[in-house]
Amino acid sequence: MERKGIKGIDRRTLLIGGGAGIGLLVAWAAWPRTYLPNLPVRDGETAFGAWLKIAPEGQVTVAVPQCETGQGVFTTLPQVLADELGADWRRVGVEQAPLNPLYANPLASAELFPGLVPDALRATHARRSALVLTGGSTSLRQFEAPLREAGAAARALLCQAAARRWGVDWRACTTAGGFVLHDKQKIGFGEIAADAAGETVPDDLPLREGEGDRLLGEPLPRLDGPGKVTGSASFAADIRLPDMVFAAVRQGPIGTSRLVAVDEAAGRAIPGVAQIVRTDQWVAAVANTSWAAQRALDALNPKFEVTSKVDSASIQAALDAALDGDGTRIVAEGDLSAAFKGARVVTASYRVGVALHAAIEPMTATATIADGRCRVWMATQAPGLARAAVADAIGMSAESVIIHPVFAGGSFGQNLEHVCAQQAALIAQQVGKPVQLTWSRGETSVQDRYRAPAAARMTARLGGNGAVSGWLAKIAAPASGHELAARLMAGDGVTGTALMLSGDGDPAAVAGARPPYRIPALAVDHHPADIGVATGYWRGGAHGVTAFFTESFIDELAHVAQIEAHSFRIAMLGGEPRLARCLSAVATLGGWQGGLAGSGQGLACHAFRGSYIAVMAEASVGGDQRIRVDRLVAAVDCGRVVNPDVVQQQIEGGLIFGMAAALGATTGFTANRAEARGFADLALPRLADTPEIMIELIASEAEPGGASELAVPPVAPAIANAIHAATGVRLRQLPLIPGGE
Repeated sequence: MERKGIKGIDRRTLLIGGGAGIGLLVAWAAWPRTYLPNLPVRDGETAFGAWLKIAPEGQVTVAVPQCETGQGVFTTLPQVLADELGADWRRVGVEQAPLNPLYANPLASAELFPGLVPDALRATHARRSALVLTGGSTSLRQFEAPLREAGAAARALLCQAAARRWGVDWRACTTAGGFVLHDKQKIGFGEIAADAAGETVPDDLPLREGEGDRLLGEPLPRLDGPGKVTGSASFAADIRLPDMVFAAVRQGPIGTSRLVAVDEAAGRAIPGVAQIVRTDQWVAAVANTSWAAQRALDALNPKFEVTSKVDSASIQAALDAALDGDGTRIVAEGDLSAAFKGARVVTASYRVGVALHAAIEPMTATATIADGRCRVWMATQAPGLARAAVADAIGMSAESVIIHPVFAGGSFGQNLEHVCAQQAALIAQQVGKPVQLTWSRGETSVQDRYRAPAAARMTARLGGNGAVSGWLAKIAAPASGHELAARLMAGDGVTGTALMLSGDGDPAAVAGARPPYRIPALAVDHHPADIGVATGYWRGGAHGVTAFFTESFIDELAHVAQIEAHSFRIAMLGGEPRLARCLSAVATLGGWQGGLAGSGQGLACHAFRGSYIAVMAEASVGGDQRIRVDRLVAAVDCGRVVNPDVVQQQIEGGLIFGMAAALGATTGFTANRAEARGFADLALPRLADTPEIMIELIASEAEPGGASELAVPPVAPAIANAIHAATGVRLRQLPLIPGGE
């Protein structure tokens, strides 16, 4: 690594202006560094920078730094590079990239921790901190450009090497199907790769343009599919090491101060039990099978001292108190005081409950410590942060900890957390053997870092023509973004300084609350609520909550103004033509009837992560007072589409996920523990509950936007609006419960 002083800047200059905290941030960013690729190669393989390597037989392997959670990054990212390279998709493979600052994701940092690091320093901070992150629908948005450049650079090198053999101008050569071509001459990538690595990348690197033999936009088969179908794909629970033992853990309720008692004799009496490991916060049973470990854990019957009371009533009281208290203005546009002065306003209050991630895979990690190194196999969306956390837990240097990322069985933000990996490493350190720790389904549920609950008071002024002229959203919610940053990056000095300087308001807690409509005066206030429950990132972040508030309230305003809901929205979307197009497309595709009473149709739309979506729901309430969703129709504009099948899959999955959030996926709390202990407690939609789904992908040449979270936010308000059309009853709380307020 190279450090160079910056001419004309001294220590005093760095520390003045805005306080020492800001000065330290500037000083920290003042020394540029150079990072080298560390992509491992096998015998005969040739690496081309940090992103790809080519084997003698022509196999192209693309390194992907993102966690494959089912969202398709192990297909779409290689597809970008392979298209630019001119590769044969049948000979393209993928592997997890090693941890390296070159794979840092500043865009994910901005989405997950908005407002903490100044925009001018974010890329430097992400790279310097090796913030390899998967989240916020950023994979394609962050890595499309470097992958295209890597493919173009390798293509230029291959063409140069082939042209040197043929004695022609390399610019007259092209690539297709895994070959370099010039007139009737052709040579395979593998045959020329070693020579190509010695060539020099041209300064004016040409990118592939035009139609022809292109892979972009094609529904190519997923590269992670075969392994998952055959069972050869490795998940955390599939890892097997020599002499490995299995562990189960029991952690205390919310507000636990310490573990006070366990029945070790009863635990050790279970056949197969090898050891009991305990800390102040948890106890683990270690055995020769996971079943024996779980039985022993139950026999231990641990008792914890709890210092605070948390239940559903206390959470609601905390939200109410926060909403009645002072808030921090996060968004302010126009003169809201003037807009509201002397005006008749429309108001409504909404609530959402605590939601679980409910990924199909419980938290699991395998750890071993030998020869001065700790190795951990885990599904992680933040491998660098996991490495630092494990190192801190076991008292080793970060350089001595190796994280082996594996596929995740879903995540939805769950695998940003790394407590399970820390515990596995600590247990391995104690027992002196490789350990696989799997949280039970109940433990995964009650120790979740939940989607934050929220309460909102919405106020708007309607003009004489029915247009909204003033808008105020006051939202009480935990500062979940600040919580996440403090928990994941506890040892990062820049983040710590930024948190101290950030004040009370948290932009992440109200992300998406600014309506997409043209409103002359508007404001969004965050009222931080201390609910006593740890919260984290959940698919789509706060957008799933704030879109429910916004799109439900917009529907109410349309009814007050006596304007059909589609027209009401379109009239205010002059600044968002892509969203207006989605809204019109979904109305046409779904056969929108104007939201007439009894129609059971509801609309909602949302824009985020560079993408746009509108959803129409058809829903009804049965005689058993259960909501039935009969149809979901979506129109999507997510910019240039790399793989339409993958986008289709993500939108379908997002619609079902959003439907689950609308009708269930939440939990109450009793005596400091979540009441939901498994899937059966979450009222998740089953196959019989799945509605008819129609999706239209709107063609666009705009830059690619996010797709994996896009469909989640508008589903709940669309269903709520449909229920109002069907029954005349307005449901203002998630999950939607007929008869509730």
